[in-house]
Amino acid sequence: MTETLQTILLGIVEGITEFLPISSTGHLIITEHWFIARHWATQQRSDIFNVGIQAGAILAVIVIFWPRLYALLTGWRDPGQRRYFAQLVFAFLVTSIGGLIANKLGAELPKTLQPIAIAWIVGGVLILVVERLVANRPVVDRVTWNVAFWVGACQILAGVFPGTSRSAATIFAAMLAGLTSRAAATEFAFLVGIPTMFAATGYELLKGARSGTLGLAGEDWGQFALGFVVSGVVAFIAVKWLLHYIQAHRFTLFAWYRIALGVLVLALV
Repeated sequence: MTETLQTILLGIVEGITEFLPISSTGHLIITEHWFIARHWATQQRSDIFNVGIQAGAILAVIVIFWPRLYALLTGWRDPGQRRYFAQLVFAFLVTSIGGLIANKLGAELPKTLQPIAIAWIVGGVLILVVERLVANRPVVDRVTWNVAFWVGACQILAGVFPGTSRSAATIFAAMLAGLTSRAAATEFAFLVGIPTMFAATGYELLKGARSGTLGLAGEDWGQFALGFVVSGVVAFIAVKWLLHYIQAHRFTLFAWYRIALGVLVLALV
């Protein structure tokens, strides 16, 4: 497999999985370990490349939600817009403070398949439980401060427990906290994810620059650009599909997918 095909494959995997509730980290590790490293000679991708494909996915979500973001940034005279914006900021601050504490305590995301597979199975079961719990509740689409807090707190899980999925943790935290509208929970989770993911990628860049491991001089910028574009285009399609899908369906499809994949990985490792 050529380096270009590897880049396209990684960009596709990142674009599909970054915002679906199935864990992009786990899928990228499987792709690199099972579909690339085991069959083709390759070198480990740089931190800047990984940042690039993630940034492509973030940009896709910004494009999709741009009308909403524009309304929030310009609608200061509307109390509802001000409140929603403040809740996004609050959730982001909860994540930032909690993430810094976790980092100081030495929490680090493991990159082995077994804990990821276990997290897939546990997460899948929890999705089924949450869907059952909220099934008979009235549909609520108004974000409360309680929802904002739990969304911010649960974003930290994805950085501590591999395979959790940031989008899964935040969407289902919002639903359990009272935001039972799947569309509203998904929108709030994705909007909070934009500054969170930018902050996380910025932190990784700064850490790499300080440690001298970033490797800007030797980076293949053509591959970087290709991965960025592929990830962005695929993420745009994936998120558009998800937003349409949840209008009439529950998240149980993703739950069973996580459980089946987790069992398969445990059987093979």
